[in-house]
Amino acid sequence: MSTDYTYDEQGQFFPYFILTISALVTLPLSYTLLTPKTDIEDTAPRIKSSFKPEDDTLIQGQKRKQWRKERRLKRIVTVAVGWMTIGLMMYLIAVTKTSAPKIWDPYNILEISRSSTEQQIKKRYRDLSRVYHPDKAVVDDSKNQTLEDINDYWVEVSKAFKALTDEETRNNYIQYGHPDGKQSFSIGIALPKFIITDGNEKYVLLVYGLLLGVLLPYVVGKWWYGTQRLTKDKVLLASASKLFKEYSEDSTDGDVVNTLSCGEEFQDVLGEAKAESGLVTVEKAIKQESDAGDGLVGLTAKDRGKIQSYDGTRRKAAALLWAYLGRVKLHSATLDDEKYEVAPLALKLNEAFVAIALAYGNVPQLLSAFRTSQHLIQAIPPNASPLLQLPHVTPKIAMAIEGQALKGHVTVQDFMAMPEYKRRKIATDQQGVLSPDQYSEAIAVARQLPFLKLEKVFFKVMGERFVTPGSLVQFVVKARIIPPGSANIPEVNELDLEDVDPDEGDLDAILGRKPAARGKKAKILDGEAPTSDVEKPLQPPLAYAPYFPRDHSPRWSFFLSDSKLGKVAVPPFTMTTLNKPLLDDQGRPTFNMQTFKMQFQAPPQAGKYAFVMHMICDSYIGMDSRQEITLEVEDSAKAVAMGNEEDDISEPDEDSLAGQMNALKTGGVAGLAAPPKKPRKRVTEESSDEESDTEGEQDDTSETNTDTEDES
Repeated sequence: MSTDYTYDEQGQFFPYFILTISALVTLPLSYTLLTPKTDIEDTAPRIKSSFKPEDDTLIQGQKRKQWRKERRLKRIVTVAVGWMTIGLMMYLIAVTKTSAPKIWDPYNILEISRSSTEQQIKKRYRDLSRVYHPDKAVVDDSKNQTLEDINDYWVEVSKAFKALTDEETRNNYIQYGHPDGKQSFSIGIALPKFIITDGNEKYVLLVYGLLLGVLLPYVVGKWWYGTQRLTKDKVLLASASKLFKEYSEDSTDGDVVNTLSCGEEFQDVLGEAKAESGLVTVEKAIKQESDAGDGLVGLTAKDRGKIQSYDGTRRKAAALLWAYLGRVKLHSATLDDEKYEVAPLALKLNEAFVAIALAYGNVPQLLSAFRTSQHLIQAIPPNASPLLQLPHVTPKIAMAIEGQALKGHVTVQDFMAMPEYKRRKIATDQQGVLSPDQYSEAIAVARQLPFLKLEKVFFKVMGERFVTPGSLVQFVVKARIIPPGSANIPEVNELDLEDVDPDEGDLDAILGRKPAARGKKAKILDGEAPTSDVEKPLQPPLAYAPYFPRDHSPRWSFFLSDSKLGKVAVPPFTMTTLNKPLLDDQGRPTFNMQTFKMQFQAPPQAGKYAFVMHMICDSYIGMDSRQEITLEVEDSAKAVAMGNEEDDISEPDEDSLAGQMNALKTGGVAGLAAPPKKPRKRVTEESSDEESDTEGEQDDTSETNTDTEDES
């Protein structure tokens, strides 16, 4: 038996092969393109504003560049080519005539039924021999027959007759499907034959070598070494190492900005060819802005000296970062584009620097790293006015407003807390300040900023009344989103400040996947019930950052520090979503109480531990909070004793509301005689005769008149 390899010379199977390969690539890519992105930045709402910076074209260009860098454009092109290929292959399949291989069947050849007897088979064979036997056959030209066709047909008839009558031939047919026994094994290859014929073999081998020996190892190696070069913060390991070496325990906000310029990521943007191009222009521009005292108020002589001490790419990266923070005009499209390109890279590096500062545990340096994130997102230098976060507000306008306020920097909340007439006067009734339209737009944006106001913070242990040594403590934060300048803010519902423990069987609530249901345990205070929780997390609006060339969702970080040592006691936990809606159906603030929790293990010793709770927003300046809080850890034995004492609750006074409720529970009403108590059943250990007497007494007792009106 031999093996034959046949190729698809007619092209009837080749389209199926190409269609399958194209579908394997095109369908998953199409799914990724059509499926809505689940990133927070892609699904969050936006703050409404029509303000556009002067360099808005460059900023939007950077967003599109990032979009292309994420290979979304390449995927779109690949999907388009894939669907065109699929369509072409489906067309070829539809128009190509396919020839199915015939199965050798003696009954079909003899044109008889499978239930035919041997006599019927022989009779049919004799009938065919009279017509197609070579000695008797007559060529019929009207049927386009040839003598060769007749002879071939007669050979098939003879084989069919033997397969049904001759024992050996019949065994071959039954075992191998053919009267001649085993046939050659044929393998079809769904590739056109011309690919490996006419001297094309070497090109096929070359293609296979490039695909399997070059392209596949390159793709796998690039993916593998790419993942090994990055940290969990998606920062190059070399950059993380440099940031670690640059860390200093006396660094300020400006020092953090200069530290970020050491990142290796800037090499891709400001390679050796671009490192010196325009550097003099950038340094001259930031020097003039700093000397003027308007924009770069945070750039000190020390910071400028550090920039001068750097070389190559790092020097230009540091200069561009300060130019971005000061919103300095470089009067060059190329330099301005590079200025906006380095900002997102610096923010990513700052996330790694936050992790490094957290590892050291020094609170001042950790806060500086958090504040640097605010400066980068808002394009505001350190020590500058928080009012620069509002549209149309320039450093000169901010200085004019703060000068009229007769104090230092004014936060957006302080500005919006002023009476309307005073706020409008200091913002519009001066030369070189806001116009009425610009003022209206700035106020509209300020009223949409998500300022998180703390209402209550406390410690608790789930299911316990006291915190004991080594227990798992929950730090609960109750806060409300109150946009600056909001009016008619409702009073806090005291029940919203409570934290209800989940039921024992509610696993989702215990694990934090949904809020604890209040159900029958909910209490009502002055006719008000606590607002309901929602199980689906809600996203705050994207950070209002018109100068930052990325969409960024605000994040709030909470951590506890030791008030005496200035060290981080409990690492930060970050909140990106809310558990209750910010706006109602009419778009008005709901002022709902938001609940955030973090867990940590209580200290091993009983006592009072003073902490400072820090709440930091990474996207807005001047919206952080700080509050002192004390954790009281009770000794286990003392906690048990105190718990037993609290269980022994005295009866409430009869003239109080609690006394009225207690009287209803016990069957009496204040001012009325209580019904007589039913006598208890006497339990005796007497003989069976005495037990029967007791039953009679019980029957008499059951007939006692208990009508209170008669007794009265």
